[in-house]
Amino acid sequence: MTYFRRMTVISSSTAPTFDAGGTFVTGLASPSRGSREISAWRLRLAPGAASPEHALTREEVFVALSGSAVATVSGARHEVGPGDALVVTPDVPFAIANEGDAPFEAVVCMPCGGLARVGDESFTPPWAE
Repeated sequence: MTYFRRMTVISSSTAPTFDAGGTFVTGLASPSRGSREISAWRLRLAPGAASPEHALTREEVFVALSGSAVATVSGARHEVGPGDALVVTPDVPFAIANEGDAPFEAVVCMPCGGLARVGDESFTPPWAE
């Protein structure tokens, strides 16, 4: 028996977008948009924008497209630029910030079902639902 999986195309023009004070996220693949295993989104950090320090319950991978950012992982600073990949392991506190003059853009992926933890609060990032 041959199994054919239906292909899903998520158009960036109709994908949900989120704005958190200079952090812009376009939700691409996620369970609510047809993906069963991987959530993916496009991240744009305006100059001076930064995420709060947080941890995730699943591995998260950033692939930088343009601009530059500084990822602080367990207190250590790492420069991230175009073509670089940042792999953040689960349960490790980190933040990502744009300290430059141009926007930083990346595609980010995480297995479905991952939760973000900020302080004592755990939640599914809305772009990964």
